[in-house]
Amino acid sequence: MSGMTIGRLAKATGVNIDTIRYYERERLLAEPQRRPSGYRVYDDSAVERLHFIRRAKQLGFTLTEIGELLELSSGTDMSAVRAAASAKLDDVERRIRELQSVRRGLKTVIDACPGHGDPHQCPIIQSLSAGAPPAD
Repeated sequence: MSGMTIGRLAKATGVNIDTIRYYERERLLAEPQRRPSGYRVYDDSAVERLHFIRRAKQLGFTLTEIGELLELSSGTDMSAVRAAASAKLDDVERRIRELQSVRRGLKTVIDACPGHGDPHQCPIIQSLSAGAPPAD
């Protein structure tokens, strides 16, 4: 039986051995064949699948979403794949808007703080404690 061990697979893909085992348990990666010794033996499809998972994670997909994409990738409905990617883009854009709002709020309280004096009078502390906007 030829193939690669889990260590070689980990090295070839840059994915930790424990993570590979986790992906197997989560059924993102097919359970490999085993040698008579019990060692796992992986083929090239495992390398491709792990690269897919890593790239999808880099694009912000959750493991659940990656599982759905993997299922869609073996089908014939490209529109479903596009819809899943579009939904992820919508989610990313929503989170960007939320982070921009957080940035504006932080900038406001930082700009209101002189950076010296009694911490009890600090607009940042007051804002976080009272939930009120900082005083001008």
